[in-house]
Amino acid sequence: MDIILIGGLWLDGSAWDEVVPALTGHGHRPVPVTLPGQGDGNPAATLDDQVAAVLAAVDACAGEPLVVGHSAACTLAWLAADARPARVAKVVLIGGIPAPDGETYAEYFPTVEGVMPFPGWEPFAGPDSVDLDETARQTIAAAAIPVPEAVVRGVVRLTDKRRFLTPVVLVCPEFTPAQAREWIDAGEVPELAKVKQLDYMDIDSGHWPMFSRPAELARLLATIADS
Repeated sequence: MDIILIGGLWLDGSAWDEVVPALTGHGHRPVPVTLPGQGDGNPAATLDDQVAAVLAAVDACAGEPLVVGHSAACTLAWLAADARPARVAKVVLIGGIPAPDGETYAEYFPTVEGVMPFPGWEPFAGPDSVDLDETARQTIAAAAIPVPEAVVRGVVRLTDKRRFLTPVVLVCPEFTPAQAREWIDAGEVPELAKVKQLDYMDIDSGHWPMFSRPAELARLLATIADS
């Protein structure tokens, strides 16, 4: 199966470098996406540009792909299901939830001169980064790409209710499936509350399992693709 891999904020397609060979070894075709404004040298990229890049990857697949979003890019994966409800086999959300219609994409940290730079590790102290040693933290921070303001402040537009028929798997890294269920039951995740088939899978990691647990993450994704 084609598995489209979309990294979250500050990441380009190379974030999946250790996951890709493992997925290939499991018999799948990984397709890491370098998003506009996050590795292509385009500081004027918009959220619409990023959505278009994800849809281009979906449309290029011979069959119906598994679309994987990480962190903020969980919204991009969900937008793909909204725009291509008949083409996306499943959506996997790693460590994030999709923003609802009308909300901004990812306006989480201050922007500086038109971009949102990586804010350092202090905001991610605790469960988010507990499994990253100092070398890993330095490597990730050094490779982090400031995200264009027009991406993070873009408004999410969801239009097709058929997206709720797309099977979704929520992968829980720094939080547990039980916590995720509580958030959904409390009405804090309106999009996932309407999904007809929502499953949960746990992974013992922090927020960036593609760096800290690549082999385990690849096995998990392969299991989802094969099910």
